[in-house]
Amino acid sequence: MAQQNEGSGMLIIAHRGASGDRPEHTLAAYDLAIDQGADYIEPDLVPTRDGVLVARHENEISGTTDVADRIEFADRRTTKVIDGEELTGWFTEDFTLAELRTLRARERLPDIRPQNTRFDGLYQVPTLAEIIQLVRAREAETGRDIGIYPEIKHPTYFIGEGHDLAAMLVEQLHAAGYEGEGAPVFIQSFDVEPLRRLDAMTDIRLVQLISPEGGPADDPESSYADMVTPEGLAEVATYADGVGVAIPLVLNAQGQSTGLISAAHQAGLLVHAWTARKENAFLPDLLRSSEDDAAWGNMPVLLVLLEFAGVDGVFTDDPAIAVPLYQQEDRENLLRAFAGADRDRDEPRRSMPIIP
Repeated sequence: MAQQNEGSGMLIIAHRGASGDRPEHTLAAYDLAIDQGADYIEPDLVPTRDGVLVARHENEISGTTDVADRIEFADRRTTKVIDGEELTGWFTEDFTLAELRTLRARERLPDIRPQNTRFDGLYQVPTLAEIIQLVRAREAETGRDIGIYPEIKHPTYFIGEGHDLAAMLVEQLHAAGYEGEGAPVFIQSFDVEPLRRLDAMTDIRLVQLISPEGGPADDPESSYADMVTPEGLAEVATYADGVGVAIPLVLNAQGQSTGLISAAHQAGLLVHAWTARKENAFLPDLLRSSEDDAAWGNMPVLLVLLEFAGVDGVFTDDPAIAVPLYQQEDRENLLRAFAGADRDRDEPRRSMPIIP
């Protein structure tokens, strides 16, 4: 097991790396997250045309690379239907690894994180093999275990494209020595059937991702709302070890527990919440510092609320904030100070937003 931060039982999962400080899903973002003390780094995985797993949040890459500026790839622009959504752009499965490696990463949220745009053009799209190599090197350097928390993206769609992401990932993880439930790895997916298949392939821990709306792409008859009922959680527990849930599913608009965490724990499931980010754009109204979406809000209070609600881990773009916070011993005082200041607020509180 990757070691948890001292002072708290909370796992700190670096969401796409330290993506609040570097363009997401780059080796630089993962490396910085390790420097900042994250327990796990989270790569989202998609395939190239020649069957290599690479890290991108989506297989459509016009927002995270410079592909739209590359004249030689202009004819690769196309429209596809991915899990029921029509998308137009450039897709990793239409590029060989060699072609993809000529591209350079860009900041996905330039309006919210303009400071990160200074890194545009510096980094390549990394492969899973390179991410594992980085983790092994940093483990040797630091003497601590560093976990990997991969998500297989759109696995049902990719089966139709001839890429079995579940099998590809397990083969690569096992070959790298990650085996058994004690390995510092969680595999996550929004789809159900790939996780059921993975449960038969490996003892590595599995996590069912759950969104506040919709349902699994591979099972149109079911919904995520059904999954968070006691019966649904019991069913999830037959094939997964935990659930990865959006923050609004575990905290209500006043920052109080919704009861989902307790219900999941009763079903024997871990609960990891996504995603804590420092910018106002991603925080609930009660934690925003101003109307400026790019300004920093009160993410530390959100982290303490999640801890007190009982979550086992949190995905965050900002390990540099989360790690030292959970090492403090006076986190209750943070809530008391916030509650005292908040009594004077006149603005009505809105519901917590869905945090993508």
